[in-house]
Amino acid sequence: MRGSRQDARQRRHTRVRKRVRGTAERPRLAVYRSNRYIYAQVIDDVKGHTLVAASSQESDLRDNALNIDTAAKVGALLGSRAKDAGVSTVVFDRGGYKYHGKIKALADAVREAGLEF
Repeated sequence: MRGSRQDARQRRHTRVRKRVRGTAERPRLAVYRSNRYIYAQVIDDVKGHTLVAASSQESDLRDNALNIDTAAKVGALLGSRAKDAGVSTVVFDRGGYKYHGKIKALADAVREAGLEF
């Protein structure tokens, strides 16, 4: 029986999450993309806490369509918030999505904001 694209993405995400863990020194930058919005958060998996988060649903980004520019704005916002919270290095969790397009734009914007991964 063939699964859906979402099932395949979930399997890829689970496979990656077996190895990728966020710690207090190097938290995990997790990305989720729906058809309308993109979400990113920096997570300490040891404590189970989200340190900072940003999404395209925030008031200044809500009116924009989800495209590469919006994803880059979310990445820049997350990067600046992470720097303010004292986070300098992260491990990138692409969530089972291809490292291409919106995911790549978000990651590049986070790097430009000063986070290393």
